[in-house]
Order: sequence, then structure tokens, then C-alpha cells
Amino acid sequence: MKTAVAPLAHEVPPAAADDVLTELQEIYIEKGTPAFMRTVLALFSGGFATFALLYCVQPMMPLLSHEYSINAAQSSLILSVATGMLAFGLLITGPISDRVGRKPVMVAALFAAALCTIASSMMPSWHGVLIMRALIGLSLSGLAAVAMTYLSEEIHPQHIGLAMGLYIGGNAIGGMSGRLITGVLIDFVSWHTAMMVIGGLALIAAAVFWKILPESRNFRSRSLHPRSLLDGFTMHFRDAGLPLLFLEAFVLMGAFVTLFNYIGYRLLAEPYHLDQVFVGLLSVVYLSGIYSSAKIGSLADKLGRRKVLWATIALMFAGLALTMFTPLPLVIIGMLIFTFGFFGAHSVASSWIGRRALKAKGQASSLYLFSYYAGSSIAGTAGGVFWHMAGWNGIGLFIGALLLVALLVALKLAKLPPLGGVKA
Repeated sequence: MKTAVAPLAHEVPPAAADDVLTELQEIYIEKGTPAFMRTVLALFSGGFATFALLYCVQPMMPLLSHEYSINAAQSSLILSVATGMLAFGLLITGPISDRVGRKPVMVAALFAAALCTIASSMMPSWHGVLIMRALIGLSLSGLAAVAMTYLSEEIHPQHIGLAMGLYIGGNAIGGMSGRLITGVLIDFVSWHTAMMVIGGLALIAAAVFWKILPESRNFRSRSLHPRSLLDGFTMHFRDAGLPLLFLEAFVLMGAFVTLFNYIGYRLLAEPYHLDQVFVGLLSVVYLSGIYSSAKIGSLADKLGRRKVLWATIALMFAGLALTMFTPLPLVIIGMLIFTFGFFGAHSVASSWIGRRALKAKGQASSLYLFSYYAGSSIAGTAGGVFWHMAGWNGIGLFIGALLLVALLVALKLAKLPPLGGVKA
């Protein structure tokens, strides 16, 4: 039987109660329906485009260091300025979507980011590239801020974990494909051409998203009055769990981006001396994240998020430990396990936001993702300092510290009582 949150008894005249319940049964998108398939495919395409556009530049960082005579930390700015502006934009686009609607904001965001990526391939200077990357991040905030909210509003609560996992699986495929395509292409063509290819693929994904995503049925417009926005933010930070989830997003994403920002520098140097194509091909480790995001998201729906989150972080620890050894097979296995754990943890934490935020869900999602991309921007660049100081040992120490914070936060979240008796 389908379920929904019904109005209070005194709000519904007895004679109309049956009609109201019938209407409420049709609110949520159920698993197995055509609407469910269209929704997850559309959000999968959106997630693909977002991560492909953001992270296609990671394999290029050593090449950019050489071409522009900059160090690893400076080269990482090509990613950090995008994620930093994305984080800033989240504080704006989330509330805007609460006013004007979810789908229009997401569609505009995808098309703008794809076009800016194509424009970035034509920039003649390093500073011009960074400016376009900042605009790409700002554009993508329109999808990143709203996708989680759309799912939490439209998908039946019993299936949110699965739907969120499939969306994050799109993120994983996008991140893998962006790195893989550019990592291979730049060994044969210029990085400018590689960026243009990624921008073209993102345009196709944006068109698919626009055509197949169902219109919102549960969206209710909210005021953009500053007092209303302030009340929403205040409410979220007074919650016992939401601030912890925001912190979790910061440290988890910071750890993940740091590893992939600098693993290329390690594998191109002694004792490996791998070529750029092979380093690009290592992006296939994202396949483990594609599987884990949906699988662990579904598992969290069954067992509860508090029982699953800490275990995924423990997996990240195990993966990091394996990358500290020298043999290449161990390093690759460690990257697989680390990626598996990260996407599982992100799937659990992001779906938890929709369960705990009872009002102003767009703002709650924006704050979570602000923390997520701020972690990417700040930790991703700070990791360069540890790389220059102590090589991969320094990176391992930095990531290990972030994961320790993540584990302590997960254990704290596990002790929180569920809201309204709902398993979370």
C-alpha cells in the first residue's frame, strides 16, 4: 500500500477524508513505474554531466603544471576554483529553486555549464581558463543544489536511498568518464580539444535531462524574503543531526578529491613512470563507486543509515592503507576500495539529509553540498602542501586525519534518536 504524510485530522472535513487520502496516494513516484525510470535516468544523466565537467581536469594537472610552469598546488586550482564557486552558488541556487521550481533551475544549469566548458577550451591564458572554470562551477550549482531536493520531494520515502544511490552512480560514471576521456585523449590531442569533447557530451546529457525528467508534483513555492531564508538556515543548524551531516560531507569529499588530485603525480614519477594513458585508464576504479552508491543506498533503506555510514568510512580507511604500499597492484586495489567506500558513504549521508530536513529541504541540500564542494576546494588544494612536504606519505597522513574526523562524526550520528520514530 502506498503511503504519504496526510494532513492533521482537524484540517480535513470527515466527508472529504477519503478523497484526500486517495489524492495523497498518488503524490510519490513509486519504484518500478515508468515515472521512476524516467526520473532516475534523467538524474543519472545530470549527475554524469556534473561530475564529468568538474573532474575531467584532474588527469590534466601534471600536463598543465608543465605547460604553464606552475606547481601541483597551483595546478589544482583548475578544479578548486570550480568547486569553490559551486559551493558559493549553492547558497543562492537552492533558495532560488524553492521559489521558482526545481526542473527549470536544473535545466538552465546544465546547459550553461556545458557551454562554458566549450568556451574554456578556447581561452588563450591560464587566468582565462580559471575564469571559465569558475563560471562552470557557478552554473553547476543549479543542478547540484536541487537534484537531491527533487528526489526527496518526488520519490516515495521507502525508495529514496535507492534513487539517491542511482543519481550518485551517475556522478561516479561522470567522474570516471570525464577523467578517462581526457586522460586518454591528451596523450593524442591537445587538452583544448579534450575539453571541447567533454563539453559536447555534456550538451547531449543536458538535452536528455530536459526531455525526460518529470515535472515536479510536490513542489510548493517558498518566499525569497531574507527573513524566510534566515529562518530556514537557523532551523537546520538547530537540528541535532544536520550540522554533523554537513561536516561529514566536508571531510569525506576533501579526502576523496585529495587522493585523486595527487595520485597522478605519484604514478607518473618514480618508481612507476607510467604513461598518461595508463593513469587516465585508472579512472575505471569509479566502477566500484557506481555499484556501491546504489547497493549501499538500498542497504541503508533496509538497515538504517546509522548502521551503515560508519562501515563505509572504515572501508575508505582500508583502501587508503593499501595505497601506502609500493606495489602497483596494491595501490590500484586500494583505490578501488577507497572509491567504493566513498560513494557508499556519500549515498547514505546525502539521502539522510532529506529524511532529517522536515522543511526548507532545498536549503538543507544546499548546505550539505556547500560543505561537500567546500571540502573539495579547500582540502583538494591544501593537499598540495602535504605532497610537496612529504610526497605520498604526506598525502596519506592528511587524508587519514580527514577520515578520522569522518568516522567520529558517523559514530556520533549513530547515537542520535530517529525523528518521529522513523528509521534513518
